[in-house]
Amino acid sequence: MTHTEHFSRRTLGTITIWMLGGLIVGGLAIGQDIRPDQIQFRRQAVRRMIFDSEQAIPLSGLSPSKTIDLDLMYPDNVPASERAVCKLDAGNLIVTTGQSERSMTRRWIGSVNPFATYEVEVASISGNAAVGIRFDDSESTDFLGAELLFQNDRPNQVRWTTHIDGNDVQSPVWELENHFVKGTSCVLRVQMAAVGANVFIETSGRSQLIGYVDFSQHLELREKTVAFQYEFMATAELKESSEVKIRRVTAAITPGTGQADIRAITDEQGRPLLDDGRLWFTVTIRGRALPHPAQGVFSLNPSVFDLRFEGLIVFDMGDGLLRNELASHLFRDSTTGQWRGWTTGFSAFGNKGRNESKSILAVYSDRDPRKGYSIMKARPVGIDGAHEDPHGVYDRRDGKWRLLLCENAGGYKAAMWESDHWDHGFQRIAGPVEVDSTGTQIQQFGDQRFALFGSADRTVYIRSYPDLKPVGELKIHRPPWNDDHGTRIWPNVIPLPSGYPAPYIALMMDRANFPGMPKRNWTYGALYLYHGDLK
Repeated sequence: MTHTEHFSRRTLGTITIWMLGGLIVGGLAIGQDIRPDQIQFRRQAVRRMIFDSEQAIPLSGLSPSKTIDLDLMYPDNVPASERAVCKLDAGNLIVTTGQSERSMTRRWIGSVNPFATYEVEVASISGNAAVGIRFDDSESTDFLGAELLFQNDRPNQVRWTTHIDGNDVQSPVWELENHFVKGTSCVLRVQMAAVGANVFIETSGRSQLIGYVDFSQHLELREKTVAFQYEFMATAELKESSEVKIRRVTAAITPGTGQADIRAITDEQGRPLLDDGRLWFTVTIRGRALPHPAQGVFSLNPSVFDLRFEGLIVFDMGDGLLRNELASHLFRDSTTGQWRGWTTGFSAFGNKGRNESKSILAVYSDRDPRKGYSIMKARPVGIDGAHEDPHGVYDRRDGKWRLLLCENAGGYKAAMWESDHWDHGFQRIAGPVEVDSTGTQIQQFGDQRFALFGSADRTVYIRSYPDLKPVGELKIHRPPWNDDHGTRIWPNVIPLPSGYPAPYIALMMDRANFPGMPKRNWTYGALYLYHGDLK
């Protein structure tokens, strides 16, 4: 089946029949109510994606072996008198010095997406040269860019430039002597993160952070009209008797340096969607600190561990900015067909000079936002305070929308809110609880819903729904933490119909940050699959 489906249930006496898109796919005998603290979860597998090429969603690129007319497909923006000599040979773009002592090329590759990752792979360099990734304003001389500098055949520096109104307003230089970049074959990577960028060098398949910069005080690339006029360029600058061989240039949406904040995409009652045999999740794609991550979408066949990066979602509040919010819960409304949900307005941290505060936002889209690059509209739900991690359901029995979130109340603590509407009018009905909380979830076990959330005290708490009374703790064998790493993880427990290896899975994350990032940063983590069964 290729349409979007969801789990539903009919209870006949003590037999619960799971329905999939209206078809019976399995039965589960339940003689009594199930409590989540009766389930034992055991770790099955773990994976962390770090710019995995097989997971990249392509935007643009230059593949020398598949380029027929270089100047037509990828025009050079350097004046003819200053141009280097470029030719295609043996799967490489070969750039050599021209008639002048200093020769350059600046090839158009594609458009600019402020949430994408840009790469140039260097096959080799001889002499003294620089290879770069550059973002040019097609309407002015403004640009952003990173260059990998080579001296006497060896990479020795990376230089960033923010050039605005004729001046270099930012120009940090990072030395490579401490980064063990030994060979000339490497990848220069710029991870754009809305209000800034992270610069990496990859050698032998391993990515190393070289430097980082925030530029939003000089250039607001999240403005749709600004980003629209910027172009992605691949550059090279050579001194006399030098040569550069470039194997490829790419722009893609990638899963970043880590993944976290996992939530199943559901229907309005909180039942996970199953589309063509795959569960769907919102997962944070890591950048650096809180203005830099973005909202990713992943899928998984719950019988195995074949995580697939599917897309990226940004949010439009109608003010001209595309925003990188995160910690979202999305659902497909079965009555309207619209995709809706809630997210946390972390982009407010990147709005220097704007009077904004982080808040819970209602989001919606008529287009399915799960694949590719999607834009969802967003507006505040009207809950005051810098709260986080909303997870909601429509309780058909009570005729109410319930929203479980981490309330900013002397630390983040779970609280239950209620409304007659999915996108406004919420009032608190329970909590905040007395313990640290993160990663809230409302999930049904048997015939009852429960509230779950992680915590800093090495516990995943289980509370009653909707009044948040203590019930117990989730049992996790080999949990995704140890003495060296934090424990504020997201439970993300999902019941499955019969026919799968286990009646429950949980997809959790650890909190191991990417090495070399400045403190404080939020660049965790790896994704952990657990199977759960009744003890």
